Amino acid sequence: MKKKLLLGLLLVGSFSAFAQQTNDKEKDTAWTTAGNISLLFNQSAFNADWLGGGTSNVAGNLSVSYDFNYEKGDWTWDNKLLLDYGLTKVKDEEFTKKTNDRLEYNSLLGKKAKGNWYYSAFLNFKTQMDKGYEYGTDANGNEIRTEYTHFLSPGYLQAGIGMLWKKSDNLKVNVAPFTSKFIFVDKDFTSIPGYEDGDYFGLDANKTMRYEFGASLSGYAKFDIMENVSAENILALYSNYLEDPQNVDIDYTLNVVMKINKYLSTNFTFQAIYDDNAITAFQIREVFGLGIGAKF
Repeated sequence: MKKKLLLGLLLVGSFSAFAQQTNDKEKDTAWTTAGNISLLFNQSAFNADWLGGGTSNVAGNLSVSYDFNYEKGDWTWDNKLLLDYGLTKVKDEEFTKKTNDRLEYNSLLGKKAKGNWYYSAFLNFKTQMDKGYEYGTDANGNEIRTEYTHFLSPGYLQAGIGMLWKKSDNLKVNVAPFTSKFIFVDKDFTSIPGYEDGDYFGLDANKTMRYEFGASLSGYAKFDIMENVSAENILALYSNYLEDPQNVDIDYTLNVVMKINKYLSTNFTFQAIYDDNAITAFQIREVFGLGIGAKF
């Protein structure tokens, strides 16, 4: 385990040194930045005399996306920060429930090899910002909740080296056959009575970290479907060489934005995740609503 941890830390350290060396050599940097912030609303209301069925509810989702990219000479360095948080309140339910929660940072560094190909190093970190719960009922039929996740439980860190194919900031694919992956959790979740190895995001009992070594592939494609309608596709695949390499982790997100005017838009988000360490099924998320947004 110590050797595996050392290898992972070396990859992360090499990435940081690689990036620092670039900054030291290139004082006259060529940076581009772009960001979006949007707030989506969903609301349904029914009075007591409505016979068609339905339950009043209100929901909101805040999304922030910020890109800061560098490109000069043979070097390219793309960085993206993603924040998403959503809540919903259903009438007569005890708790306001979280519908979305993501904090993610991606960094991809490339040194031109030939044509659109670059030698690359990448880093990805993701977790959540707020507590997550499992819901149920007690013996009296009252709704109860049990904390299941929170900030850095789980937390994911990946770092690797490979090759990047980049046509533009809106079309690129990175392949990293040498990737270290760390999964961090709170020991409180792996030390409860009756806990069995692997029950909580693949970690053994009383452990706070799981190390994996494998291959990753990430792709990004953004294009206009028609005037004022854009589609953003984000794909991440990972295979663990050390255990069940045939079970590929999948994370795919589709964001479609239909602009109404400078501040209003209709937004649709679809996300599908497969990670057999978390659950042996696809996790599906959909968000659709009217958005109030701004660029910065």
